[in-house]
Amino acid sequence: MSNKAILSLRNVTTTFNTDEGDITALNGVTFDLIKGRTLGIVGESGCGKSITAASIMNLLPQPYGNVTDGEILFEGRDISKLNEAERCKLRGHDISMIFQDPMTALNPVVRVGKQVEEVYELHSTKYTTDATRRQAALEMFKKVGISEPEKRLDVYPHELSGGMRQRVMIAMALACEPKVLIADEPTTALDVTIQAQILELMKQMQEQLGMAILFITHDLGVVAEICDDVAVMYAGNVVEQGDVYQIFGKPSHPYTQGLLASMPTISSVPKTQLTTIEGSVPQLKDMPSGCRFVNRCSKAMEHCHNTKPESALVEAGHLVSCLAVKEVM
Repeated sequence: MSNKAILSLRNVTTTFNTDEGDITALNGVTFDLIKGRTLGIVGESGCGKSITAASIMNLLPQPYGNVTDGEILFEGRDISKLNEAERCKLRGHDISMIFQDPMTALNPVVRVGKQVEEVYELHSTKYTTDATRRQAALEMFKKVGISEPEKRLDVYPHELSGGMRQRVMIAMALACEPKVLIADEPTTALDVTIQAQILELMKQMQEQLGMAILFITHDLGVVAEICDDVAVMYAGNVVEQGDVYQIFGKPSHPYTQGLLASMPTISSVPKTQLTTIEGSVPQLKDMPSGCRFVNRCSKAMEHCHNTKPESALVEAGHLVSCLAVKEVM
């Protein structure tokens, strides 16, 4: 584990028990989240991004989903081995999460101010009375840019716009000044102007608190804007990782190259058809025995069908799991 890493996943495997048997959703996921930096996890829908977050937070559906192998190290401590009471103490205090859809994450029958106050009640010994917790919630509403914060404390989620609901979620997540913030596609449902405001808010709060951010998204434009490091996921595996300049400037895995090629650019000829990656992510129960990208890869070789690629170092800090890349090195 890097000396600067506050959160590290080491060969994490997450399995779901189904009527058709055990199905592996994450297959040996490994990466480091460095203190004070933002790590973007990117990939198509179904690649395991949200399952990674749920595995870290211990929010997998029970009793069907479980981390069955590997380590999830927070400040050097394997939090996957903690009991439920210890996990609850950690979750919301040291590690917080912003969910993709605040309308389903927020309690629809509890006023939003009260929901923030509950975070202090559960995780903070600094605010011991209803009055002090309400004042703390008010200050958080001001920090995250909620207009008319005194009035907004007493409204219900459905009375707020999507952007305001997301700000409430951020206020809840940052209430106890966590060391790690996991943001699971927090701007997907927002329009472009509100998205920019939310991203700017997250950067400001990161600078103020010095926290590390794990940012899950499928939007490569957002990754280029706010992330320091990137992990590219495909079918439950991390296939490439490095800093943002390495991933965007020197993409080495065919999947990463395909994702970047599918993005429109300012220099593109108008009305030019975008490049696509043929096929789709394989079903969990029908994964190839070798490289999981083999059926969609233009560089696939014979042994890619039955040999699982290991991470190879392309350059300092830049890792790629691809047999074709490994042979060139």
